[in-house]
Parts: sequence; C-alpha cells; structure tokens
Amino acid sequence: MATATTANRAELLAIADAVAREKSIDRAIVIEAMEEAFQKGARAKYGQENDIRAKMDPDTGDVRLWRVVEVVEAPENNFTEISVEKAQEREAGAAIGDFIVDPLPSIEFGRIAAQAAKQTIVQKVRDAERERQYDEYKDRAGEVITGIVKRVEFGHVVVDLGRAEGVIRRDEQIPRELLRVGDRVRCYIKDVRRELRGPQIFLSRSAGEFMKLLFAQEVPEIYDGIIEIKAVARDPGSRAKIGVISYDGSIDPVGACVGMKGSRVQAVVQELQGEKIDIIPWSEDTATFVVNALQPAEVAKVVIDEDENRIEVVVPDEQLSLAIGRRGQNVRLASQISGHQIDILTEDEESARRQEEFTTRSEMFMNELDVDETLAQLIVAEGFSEMEEVAYVEAEEIAAIEGFDEDLAEELQNRAREALEVRDQKAREKRRALGVEDAVAEIEGLTERMLVTLGENGVKTLDDLGDLATDELVSKRDGFLKDYDLSEDDGNRIIMAARAHWFEDEDAANTDSGEVADATEPQ
Repeated sequence: MATATTANRAELLAIADAVAREKSIDRAIVIEAMEEAFQKGARAKYGQENDIRAKMDPDTGDVRLWRVVEVVEAPENNFTEISVEKAQEREAGAAIGDFIVDPLPSIEFGRIAAQAAKQTIVQKVRDAERERQYDEYKDRAGEVITGIVKRVEFGHVVVDLGRAEGVIRRDEQIPRELLRVGDRVRCYIKDVRRELRGPQIFLSRSAGEFMKLLFAQEVPEIYDGIIEIKAVARDPGSRAKIGVISYDGSIDPVGACVGMKGSRVQAVVQELQGEKIDIIPWSEDTATFVVNALQPAEVAKVVIDEDENRIEVVVPDEQLSLAIGRRGQNVRLASQISGHQIDILTEDEESARRQEEFTTRSEMFMNELDVDETLAQLIVAEGFSEMEEVAYVEAEEIAAIEGFDEDLAEELQNRAREALEVRDQKAREKRRALGVEDAVAEIEGLTERMLVTLGENGVKTLDDLGDLATDELVSKRDGFLKDYDLSEDDGNRIIMAARAHWFEDEDAANTDSGEVADATEPQ
C-alpha cells in the first residue's frame, strides 16, 4: 500500500512521543488520534460517504490508507457495498459478507484539512487526558492534597494539583480567607465526578473530615489508631469542637491532641486561619458528652428526650451567656457534635417552669377530685401528674403517701374514676357535636379526648384519618395527638386500622367482578 502523507515519518513519531509525555497519556492513544485525523483528511478528499481506514506503524511512522466495501447480494449504498459479481471480478472467490480492501494513494493536507486534522488530534488527546485524570483521582476522595492556586473565578478557587485541576467552591472555603494566585494550599478531596465538561475534582477546606486528617498528620496516635476522632463540628475559620477517645488507658486523648505546649493543635489552628478548636473527651453516655461539649460553661442538670432527640440543659444564671456563646455558636456546635437539639435554661427559668407545672397539676387534682390544696399538692409531690395514674395505680402506692391511709386511697381512686367517666362523657358529646364518626371512635387506642382533638383538626372520618402520615398524627413537635404520649408504632397501628376498610372494599369489588364474569360465561 502507498504511503498516505508527505510528512516526515520520524517527525510524526516525535510528535506522538512529545504529546504523550507532556499530557501523561499512553502513546498509543496519540497514534490512534493521528490515525483518526488521517481518516478525516482522506474522507474530505475522496468523499465522506466512503468507509476509509488509516493505520500508522508505531515503529516506522508509515501511514497507510484504504477503502473498505462489503460484499452484499443487492447493494443499496455504492460507496460502502458491492455486489457479488463485481467483487468476484476483483477477487476470485469473494462471497457475501466478505470485505474488499482498496488501497488509496498518498494525500496532501491542505490548510483546511490540516486544521481539521489538528482539531481531531487535540480533542482526542484532551478526552484521553480527562479520562486519565479521572482514573488517577477517582479513588483519592477522602485524602488531603497540596496544590497551587491557579486562578479565582467568581469566588471559586481553581487549584493546580500537578496533573489535574481541582476547584474549591465558595461554600467549601474558609470565610474571610484570602487565597491569591501562586499560594500553596492544602485541601481535602471531597468528591471526584464525571461531568459533561470533563472530570471535576471538588476540594474543601471547611469540611470536618479535613480537620480530622490534619490532626492525623500532626498526632501520631491518631494515625496509628490509638486515638480516634469520633465527631467534628465546625464553624469554619471561627471555632470548632472535636470529640476524641483513646483506646489505650494510659494515653490521655485530649493531651495527646494538644501536644507539648500546644504545639500539635497550634499547627492545625494555623493551617485553618486561627480557627479555635475545643478538644472534648468523647463519652458513650449522651449526658456526659453534652456536658463536655458545652465547655467552658458549667452545667447543673441534663434532661434527655430520646423520642424527640432533644436535650434540655440547665445552667446557673451566670453561665447562660457562656453556654450559648457568641451568636449562639457554643450551643450550636455542641448540638452538631452530639447529634441532639440542645435547649438551654437557667436554674431560675427551670424552677419557674416546674413551679408552674406543679401549680397547674395541683389545681387539676383539686377540681377533679374535690380535695383541698394541701392534699392535691401532696399527690403532685409524690409524682402523680395525670388523673389516670391516680385511678389505676395500685392502691398501696397512694396509701404509702405520708399522712394517707387505705381508706383515703380508695376514696381518691373512686373519685378519680368518676371524674374520668364524667370527662369521657363530656368529650363524647363534644366529639359527636364536632361530627367525628362513631367508626373512628371504635379504633382501639383512641380515647374520647383524642377524638375531640382530631375533630378540632378536621379529622372526622376513617378516610380523613387514613390519609394522614404517622408524623402528622403523633409527632411530638406538631402532630395532632402530640399531647397524648403516643409512640410511632401506636400511630402506625391507628392509621392502618383506619385504612382497613379500603382493602375490604377492594376485596369486595374484586369478588363482585368475579361473580359477574362467572355469570356471563357461556354454559
């Protein structure tokens, strides 16, 4: 076959070698790109309809061109197909399905053809370079890497990583940190993704994982797994909290992270533009960890609500501002690192709230049980908060209250049960007045008071109740029945009971359809 180009063969190979080295891609890919460029040039000369192939010898630089046509019974495209008769004239024994190869003479690249060939090679090399970058970095997500700031575009910082570029988006930067072109910067590789414009390497300096890895570089015990950072909460550039635990009883995790005269933690602080770091001993006990997390504030009491994932923390009055922190920063970071919503109360606020609850419950017992204030307060002080508790606990518990006896306990329980009956009767009348159907009232687990609450919120039929999500019904924050201490399982059971008639209706409809079908079948 004839040589397909007048270009110096050694020069072609030199170009291929230089591009492969410069772009760090396989030489074979560059040669493949050149072959594709030769193919395009040949098609431009001989016609785009032709199936023209090019092959470049990677050792000698020889380039060969040929046209391929397929042998078919009835050709539809004369450029790529040939009949059996004509094929046999050119090659004896040619059969359907064979391919006939026509060598093509060498070509001269004109200005336009040469430009097109160059574009083809550039695009192919660029695609290969992008694929190489993705393959190189796809498994490096989660590492810390150092690069040089290359440019800043619309607040996003582009970092030269040597063999690729990464970007630190505005929301992943440390606020008020000014990065200039040419600055060396350490970043956390947060994600590597394929996108239409090529592989994108997303970097971060604000991620909690970045702080973890910085400590691992400064603290050998963390690198070795003796100490573990269990949780991180950051207000980037301002303040952070990390929870640490030691798996060696002889090593203090906080002291190891601080280092001699604070050398280890200071190295991290300097890298993060002076971000203050509170190092907190981790504890599996939530209350203990929350107390540690709120340091330097002192905590008087912690009350945990597991259902709502909330924690109520009581602090002395003079510690309130310290516990909350500037613009709520301390309590916000403590919430993040503990994974719980934290509510801060002073001792005076908690005392006032408890006094209000005590007074409210005492008045309720005074009115419902028709007893004097002293007796009502004794009942509340003993821990009774609901009428049902008085009505249905063991009589011995009430009789055990100082100054009470069995007769008084029996009398109080009788009055409590009568009061509940009166309350239920009033609630039943109100429920019916609201239009809540009796079918809803028959669902197990719903009291008359609950039904009144549902009716006041527009839930009056089985369909109304069945359409609710569990959270809408029993969420402690905004569920319709949030004041009745129902669990998520209770809510699911009630809603499924309300939906039961839907499935019964479907079964009935299917049965009726089957009966009609049977009746219409020919005998």
